[in-house]
Amino acid sequence: MHSPAEADACVEELRAALAAHGITLPSLGIDLPAFASRCPTRPLIELGNCNLRTAAALTAALRKGAA
Repeated sequence: MHSPAEADACVEELRAALAAHGITLPSLGIDLPAFASRCPTRPLIELGNCNLRTAAALTAALRKGAA
């Protein structure tokens, strides 16, 4: 089972990795309903919404990383 602290740490690591590429996802966070379930063994990370500019920057960063 994953703890809320592990999920928080994962979110912060993802936030930092995205920031290193100049990308900010304002809605990035833990999906709280996942912790409300009877078996919260796999918390979900909510990436949230972003504008077209952010989506394009995220796509470019992923393509660069895959090259």
